[in-house]
Amino acid sequence: MANLKRSIQSKFLVGFLIIFGVFFLILYLWMTANIESSNRNTVKSQLHDLKNNSNSYIQQSFLTHHFTNDAIYLTQIAEELGSELHHATSSEVALYSLSGELIYASKPALFESDSEDLGLALTGKTAFTLTRSDGKAAALFAYPVVVQGDKIGIVRFAKDFTPLYSDSAQMQRTIGWTALAVFAAAFLFSTLLSRHITIPLSKLTKASTEVANGNLKVRIGVKQQDEVGRLAANFSRMIEKLREQFAIIEQERDRLDALNQHRKRFFDQVTHELKTPLTTIIGYADMIRMKGARDPVLLDKGINHILNESKRLHEMVLELLEKSGAADTYDATAIVDMARIVQDVCEAMTMKAKRYKKTISCRTPNEMLLYGKPDRLRQLVINLVDNAIKYAYAHTEIDVAAELVQGQGRLIVSNQGETIDADHLKRIFEPYYRAGHDLAEAASVGLGLHICKSIVDEHQGKIEITSDNEQTDVEIYLPLTIVEERGQQ
Repeated sequence: MANLKRSIQSKFLVGFLIIFGVFFLILYLWMTANIESSNRNTVKSQLHDLKNNSNSYIQQSFLTHHFTNDAIYLTQIAEELGSELHHATSSEVALYSLSGELIYASKPALFESDSEDLGLALTGKTAFTLTRSDGKAAALFAYPVVVQGDKIGIVRFAKDFTPLYSDSAQMQRTIGWTALAVFAAAFLFSTLLSRHITIPLSKLTKASTEVANGNLKVRIGVKQQDEVGRLAANFSRMIEKLREQFAIIEQERDRLDALNQHRKRFFDQVTHELKTPLTTIIGYADMIRMKGARDPVLLDKGINHILNESKRLHEMVLELLEKSGAADTYDATAIVDMARIVQDVCEAMTMKAKRYKKTISCRTPNEMLLYGKPDRLRQLVINLVDNAIKYAYAHTEIDVAAELVQGQGRLIVSNQGETIDADHLKRIFEPYYRAGHDLAEAASVGLGLHICKSIVDEHQGKIEITSDNEQTDVEIYLPLTIVEERGQQ
């Protein structure tokens, strides 16, 4: 748990430090670039004003005296003009000839270096050189003096910009300290928030470990009213539900043991599912014995039915012995004509229906194709028709109808007989369950409908039983995949 806590906290704090570091670096670079650009624009603006003011003063002085050679006149009055410019502009001033020779300087030490601004001024351009060192900032600004269209010399100023850059540096420091203060507050908040999250998570981790080890009596001491608190509350309710489910499982254990005992008796009771083929075989055998020799059609038909039912009986025995009655998984291995199966079963079961003084009405389409197991589907129809014969009233008609409904095959087996109670309908598909009909055969053990449902489930279908007003309907839906494929072709 401590590792979990340290891991989440460390990831949270390291992530915050990285995010803030990147943000602070970007902010610092952006702020430095903007302050530097603003200061340079200010310097340019002040130097531009300085040039305008000084140039107006020089032009006025030359226009007043009307000298024919202004370059010579500049040399003569350089000291006087420079001194007046120094007082008028509050800046140090230097005057140069057109050859670059220093004529006058209010403070010569400031103009000893031949920086780039002087060289550009000698070519006729206005330029300045800005230097910064030891917390001081100064600019050397030079431009050519032009009188009546002729260049007569160079004026150069030395102006101190230390206050401007000092104010900018102070602003930059203020913004930096403010950002650091915000970071400190955010860091403290993130630390408290991470503890607020990781401590309950540590408790939840410890509790989940206890539950994984089988201890369902663990308690979680988290009283927060936020998402983490609700998570802890939900975890506590989950543990309580687990305790309830384990109690239910223990209560159901005896019932499952009893059901297992029923399954073990299955091999002794499978005769229920074997008697229908035997009934068909015996019925046709009796008919052949009585008049088979005089009726070749009946003889041929009866022998075919006896042979088919004998084969099916053999396969049923082998399947039941191999799989102990467990339903096969659905495997579409053949294309089956369900309509044909229904017709054959109804015809084969007619003899048994007559023996019980009942009749069978069969209605099917010309063709009802689907993927499935023909033997299992035949067993399904036989079980349903056999049940209808057993439980229908005497002198009534059993209605068997197959039809195509919206891409599905629909099979309905209806009989008139004793109404089945709703409580019995809920359990009618359970193995070994009998609905309690007075007409039920003594040999029935309650497997027929359970096997029917297993066959329908294997073929991904649906089966429903309704019973009302002394009529019971069994309705089955099976997917007709092959029909859809034919339509696409």
